[in-house]
Amino acid sequence: MPDTTAPRTRRRPAYERAVATADRLFYEQGIHAVGVDQVAAEADISKASLYAHFRTKDDLVLGYLRGRSRSWQEHVAAELPGRGASPRERVLAVFDLLGEWFAAPGYRGCPFINVEAEYGVGHPTHAVTLEHRDWVRELFATLLADAGSTDPDGTALQLCLLYDGAMASAQADASRPWAAAARAAAERIVHD
Repeated sequence: MPDTTAPRTRRRPAYERAVATADRLFYEQGIHAVGVDQVAAEADISKASLYAHFRTKDDLVLGYLRGRSRSWQEHVAAELPGRGASPRERVLAVFDLLGEWFAAPGYRGCPFINVEAEYGVGHPTHAVTLEHRDWVRELFATLLADAGSTDPDGTALQLCLLYDGAMASAQADASRPWAAAARAAAERIVHD
């Protein structure tokens, strides 16, 4: 997932500084480890200003997740057309994009899986996680349908398992080529 933070600058509006700072801190340290005092201090805004934009920390967390989802969707949409001439090639290119993200400095796993581990299904973040996961599944299903798959929905679920497994594995053990392994497995699935 591309870096959604921008250099810290006083010229950016308080809202943008808060979101960029929360994004960086939540992804680097985890949601529970970061308090609103830290976000406000590092964003160089008052707590009153932070609360004027986000009523609660949960609202800030939801903004962080929505921003991560939007950023990844935009990145994939911009990159996929140039990564493969056919829908099947674009399916595989998704795993190439994952591999590039895994190799980027500061990779700490999937922000949605991480938040689920911290909060679970009873928290409002779960709905945002499900929206993002639905987008990933639909991306695969659409590409597979365009490729003429006889079971695009079922195959998309298999690809989602590879996608999630690669992210979790790369977070736990960065020394192995998890994205390449997931891509190779995906290639067998989409060419059968």
